[in-house]
Amino acid sequence: MGRAKVLIVDDEESIQNSLSGILADEGYGVRCCSDAETALRLFEREEFDVVLLDIWLPQMDGLKLFEQMKSEGREEEVILISGHGTIEQAVRATKIGAFDFLEKPLSLERVVVAVANARKKKELLQRETFYKDELKGDVDLIGESSVMLRLKEQVALAAPSDGRVLICGENGTGKELVARSIHQQSGRASETFVELNCAAIPQELIESELFGHKKGSFTGALENKKGKFILADGGTLFLDEVGDMSLMTQAKVLRAIEEQTIEPVGGSESVQVDVRVIAATNKDLEQEIREGRFREDLYYRLNVIRITLPALRDREDDVALLFSYYLDYFSAKYRKPSKTVSEQAFRALRDYRWPGNIRELKNIAERVIIMHRGREILPEDLFLPEFRASNAKNGQARAGSLREAKEEFEREFIIGVLRQNGYNISRAAEVLEIERRHLYRKMASLKIDKEES
Repeated sequence: MGRAKVLIVDDEESIQNSLSGILADEGYGVRCCSDAETALRLFEREEFDVVLLDIWLPQMDGLKLFEQMKSEGREEEVILISGHGTIEQAVRATKIGAFDFLEKPLSLERVVVAVANARKKKELLQRETFYKDELKGDVDLIGESSVMLRLKEQVALAAPSDGRVLICGENGTGKELVARSIHQQSGRASETFVELNCAAIPQELIESELFGHKKGSFTGALENKKGKFILADGGTLFLDEVGDMSLMTQAKVLRAIEEQTIEPVGGSESVQVDVRVIAATNKDLEQEIREGRFREDLYYRLNVIRITLPALRDREDDVALLFSYYLDYFSAKYRKPSKTVSEQAFRALRDYRWPGNIRELKNIAERVIIMHRGREILPEDLFLPEFRASNAKNGQARAGSLREAKEEFEREFIIGVLRQNGYNISRAAEVLEIERRHLYRKMASLKIDKEES
């Protein structure tokens, strides 16, 4: 989550000095001020993780400042401190939403613990918000091209039913995304969505993954285990890369789909389940049937509703929209500044053939957000294979690229060491085996802010 920032609002200079010293030693970035008005000005420019707030301040007291922070939607965790607080003040502070209430004289050890716990709560809330947004984003089908509008219509029609769906398409086209979207728009949305990648599980274990097993049913079965069909009961089971299942497993999946019953490995009793199955494959299952690698009866059970996903090269009008979406997504995820994309870069993205489809585009957006230091993205910043090959052929490789790559590596490496050592310059210099003043010079030359998180 980066280096946490703490604001101390207290009109006693001795309190400011003692608290800022101990918290800086713990690796926090610390700011201090003596009154509410200064704090409000700081809030206009900066965000903090934790605020240590004295109740008795000149002009506006701490509780009024806290109320104003809440009314403005501030998200800092607030720890109130007071030399002679009352029960009424503590109750009022709790009602407003204070994380803790500490009385003077302060125990520095308790302050450190309270700030650490408040920061942990803030991080958990941020993660919860992020993952809720991520989950919501995970079922958004991005695109306005004609093929995407047709796909959205197919999903909207298929979702409300309990009909089984077979999703076909190349690797990286978003088959899992479509499956999740169908689940979220169905009557089973409040129940579980369970995924199994059939290509990622060894064949000797896939039946246990699907149907569960009883303790002692095979070597290593040390306890009972519920399979994916049981876990998805009432909800949706997504069988990704279904074409990679063995014929024996296919026969058992067919029975489970037809009868809505499963039998755990090593068990003797059948278990009733209510599961909607959505399957996906990048293989031509009809060709697999002709070559004896896929059961025809299972194919017809799965292929009730067929949805074929377009390759990204057939969605030229959606490329810019998708790339901008993932840039914003990764900027938020890594807490990096947003970036603009030049028209030349957008043109390079549209002209590229995208053999890895959306997955490749998503990876490029993530790499740009992590590694690119400028605000505007140019074609050469994308590192598209075709663009690199073209530049190499024409002798147009970017000047100084080796030097810049070295500087970028040094910068990221030093930032990593600083983070691992709580931004303590002396400890970081020891790890890097350089003198402290040399590290300061390096940080200045590489534009590393000591406060950077």
